[in-house]
Amino acid sequence: MRRGTGVLLAAALCFALLPRAGAAEVTVSAQSAVLMEAESGRVLYAKDADTPRLIASTTKLMTALVALESGHSLEEDVTIPAEAAGVEGSSLYLKAGETVKLKTLLYGMLLHSGNDAATAVALTCAGSLEAFAQKMNEKAQQLGMTNSHFTNPTGLDGEEHYSSAYDMALLARACLAVPELKEITATRSTTMEGRSFVNHNKLLWRYEGCVGMKTGYTQAAGRTLVSAAERDGMTLIAVTLNAPSDWADHAAMLDYGFEHYHMEEAVTAGQSRCSLPVSGSLVPFVSLKAEETLRWPVGPGESLETRLELGGLTSLEAPVQAGVPVGRVEVLLNGEEVGESDLSCAIAVHRDQQEHTGWLDWLFG
Repeated sequence: MRRGTGVLLAAALCFALLPRAGAAEVTVSAQSAVLMEAESGRVLYAKDADTPRLIASTTKLMTALVALESGHSLEEDVTIPAEAAGVEGSSLYLKAGETVKLKTLLYGMLLHSGNDAATAVALTCAGSLEAFAQKMNEKAQQLGMTNSHFTNPTGLDGEEHYSSAYDMALLARACLAVPELKEITATRSTTMEGRSFVNHNKLLWRYEGCVGMKTGYTQAAGRTLVSAAERDGMTLIAVTLNAPSDWADHAAMLDYGFEHYHMEEAVTAGQSRCSLPVSGSLVPFVSLKAEETLRWPVGPGESLETRLELGGLTSLEAPVQAGVPVGRVEVLLNGEEVGESDLSCAIAVHRDQQEHTGWLDWLFG
């Protein structure tokens, strides 16, 4: 059976193309911008969201995600290779041959934006910068980042190193799903192995509910920023590329999202949605329960509905297995499907009645 998560993503892609109520109220300085609700992936605001642009150090979100999925322990001791020492741009001033834990490198990379740390992480997790870039591109493809290509772990400018505002929102959504990565980007300051790091993301102090994520800047890329904030059970992701007033842009987009949208739960996992009669058993009816919880951001003038799809099924015949999908419940926003969950039998039902081959069997059965 299809699963709700995949349909939610597909629906989010469709709704990204639709006009959003009140979106004209948002004005940003950025050349490209996106506001996305994290759980559903629904785009609430967009400006030139699919144009590939330079992304500077926001690249390091992908670097961290690939590193954390590489299987290397955060407590692993990393011997800094000569290739990582003295890398151009922001730096932790790592020295070739010194030993630093991978966890420290990740914090230094995401909070202080150390290019030397990012390079050391990439070499440790893939053996070479080229191999690591390949892993970054494979991950981008897996996440549906169709307007992105990575050639390095730092974000230093390159003609073949780029992404779009929408793709970076997809990346941020994936990063938020990794607890260790979410924790790092939400850290305001820390000291590790004698090194002190202060997060460059000023929104952590300036915006209520901000939980990260990453800043970036080069002269060619301009100011780039990926942020996320949580309020009232809803998480919003904001992305701006080449934004002279990025802090104000993000505050405006996030304010718009929290003011105009709220999360509604249309389906709750384990909730009974209907019952079907059962033949061949002393149990007359079996309840069908939803397998997944489905929530969706709802704005002004919008409403959620549910619809059962049983494929013409009107009854069940014993024996019945618990948890076996027999249909689905669909969630609709203003009549358009945005998600679905399998419906399965809440309990197992044994067959209590025997088949009869004749009237004597029926009489004496």
